[in-house]
Amino acid sequence: MRDMVRPLLPVVVVLLLPIVPFIFWGEQFAGWVEAWRENPPAPLYTVLATLGLLSSDIFLPVPSSVVSTLAGSQLGSLLGTLISWAGMTLGTVIGFAMARRWGQTWALRMARQQDLDRIRRLRDRLGPVVLVVTRGVPVLAEASVLWMGMHGLPWRRFWGPILLSNLGLSLAYSCFGAWAESRGWLPLALGFSIAFPVLLATILGRTYRAETAASHEDPPA
Repeated sequence: MRDMVRPLLPVVVVLLLPIVPFIFWGEQFAGWVEAWRENPPAPLYTVLATLGLLSSDIFLPVPSSVVSTLAGSQLGSLLGTLISWAGMTLGTVIGFAMARRWGQTWALRMARQQDLDRIRRLRDRLGPVVLVVTRGVPVLAEASVLWMGMHGLPWRRFWGPILLSNLGLSLAYSCFGAWAESRGWLPLALGFSIAFPVLLATILGRTYRAETAASHEDPPA
């Protein structure tokens, strides 16, 4: 029984992330969101803040899912998607270009060696598609861009996966934010936008560890 329960514990914990804060601080958080709705920032400020935060994601721990959800709630699904897409893409282009220019030294300043090793294993299996697979996963999204850049992935093979995956994420989170705002569910939507990427990271991390353990157990040919 313990062997069946233990693998589920990380998933259960992650799924509780958007719920537990509301048990203790839900009233205060809902009050903050309501006050923010009554005095929302100017659209131009929201646009500039979204672009600035998402374009700096390669340098700072910016929760891009939350930023895109907020952008959608304030700007609407269409404009929110476009601004989020532009900000995400600018951030990945900056990271990719700098990793191509300064290579492993730069990449190791921005990411841990173990995260780059995970991306190497995924890259060996999936090729440039790894940019799409990891785009919504915290830490690994940035590590995949840096790893591809430091190994000289051509720009022509970079643009397609990045543009499409960034568009998909921006569209999903912005539409989700606009929909939640229209129904008065924005606080819960923000909690979900925090928990979902963490859940993806948990699943991918467990998969990586299982594959690593299996490879170590395989006898040499």
